[in-house]
Amino acid sequence: MDLKDKGEVGKNSAFLDSFKYAFKGILTAFQEERNMRSHILIGSVVLILCVFLNLAINEWLWVIFSIFLVIIMEVWNTVIENVVDLATGGQCHPLAKKAKDMAAAAVLVTAGFAIIVAALIILPKLWQILY
Repeated sequence: MDLKDKGEVGKNSAFLDSFKYAFKGILTAFQEERNMRSHILIGSVVLILCVFLNLAINEWLWVIFSIFLVIIMEVWNTVIENVVDLATGGQCHPLAKKAKDMAAAAVLVTAGFAIIVAALIILPKLWQILY
């Protein structure tokens, strides 16, 4: 029996398995993390809005970069939370709290960056349309 059959961790035996497990990780984060669903919803709304704002290529790159960076940070936050919970057995520990709080802070700072990017790129275009 293979390690994966037992639910244990091991190296992927096939190149395509790497993609399969990566997509499973994305699906797990989406299903289990409310904040991930929120980030994806907000990012999707921003992308749809941007379709109508006639962005330049460099503006598209900044918007897409910002959205993906928030999603990546949310995945890392979830990873850190899960590893800390595994290491502490779910018990409260001051260092566990620090690690979790700092991981959440990384998401918050990244979301702040995304808001600044959106404000600099999207707000002026909306202002022109509305006024």
